[in-house]
Amino acid sequence: MKGFGLFIGLFLSIWISAQPMRVLFIGNSYTHYNDMPKLLQQMANSKGFSVDIHMDAKSNHTFEMHAKRPELYQSIRKYKWDYVVLQGFSRELAQDTAVIDSLSIPYIKQILDSVYANNRCTNVFMYQTWAYQNGFQQDSLPINWDYQTMSDRIHYGYNYVADHFNLALVPVGRVWETTRTNYPEIKLYQEDQQHPTLTGSYLTAACFYTALFRAQPKVSYHANLDQKTAALLQDLAGTTVLTNKNRYGINDNTVDIEVKLNDANKKVVHYSANFPNASSVVWEFGDGYSAPTAKAKHIYAKPGVYEIKVKIQDACGQRILKRKVTV
Repeated sequence: MKGFGLFIGLFLSIWISAQPMRVLFIGNSYTHYNDMPKLLQQMANSKGFSVDIHMDAKSNHTFEMHAKRPELYQSIRKYKWDYVVLQGFSRELAQDTAVIDSLSIPYIKQILDSVYANNRCTNVFMYQTWAYQNGFQQDSLPINWDYQTMSDRIHYGYNYVADHFNLALVPVGRVWETTRTNYPEIKLYQEDQQHPTLTGSYLTAACFYTALFRAQPKVSYHANLDQKTAALLQDLAGTTVLTNKNRYGINDNTVDIEVKLNDANKKVVHYSANFPNASSVVWEFGDGYSAPTAKAKHIYAKPGVYEIKVKIQDACGQRILKRKVTV
């Protein structure tokens, strides 16, 4: 079943459609430095994925500032986005929850209302940012955060917002933390100790590749980094994000397929449609058998080429995902 094994990692992070997967990044300089969305585009293209990635990013912008920009809503209405990524100011979501409730939550809601009015089936990712290289101090507030304190506060704040709005979270900041802890020789920060180097942006793009395609970013595109460093960054991003995909909701609205051996030493294909709000899920295995359940398992009687379909009914209507596989 070698052909099926190769297929498992690719099936269904993408709808089978004539249109490419469309992604909009909304953020600030942590997004537009080194044109990080373009790095992601190049990664996806190198694997043959059809994606169309856009960016609406303004330096030093908080969610309140974004929400007050008319041109942001023009960007949101431009396409029926499959994914929208929201990235805030690092210090903004490192504040206490009472401050987040008053200064961030209303404006995030305003942006989300516009996203869902444009396409109620858009998946929204929160882009968890990273702490400054040496933390942040400001006597007038007063704030005295070392790196670890700031990193923990950002992680908590982004999780708080993601839980509040039932959004998935891409833990970029945690991947940065893991990288600088284990590989301090890798330079992620610019001289200003805040913004990403090309290496930092590549690591960030690898996190989003993993989140969008639910697969290790084993890509040939290295963005002028040496091959060894690029491969290490791919592994760090992929391992951290995939290990925590359920924890951060990245696995919602996706399908997983896994092959296991049963007691009779036969290969059993396990199917799982992870759509929390679906009213019905029906699998068609391509050999005349079907199963009206979110989770199913199936043994093929003989080798061949099969078209697998899964029909999902939810608030977005009926969606049919399909793929031909060789068993």
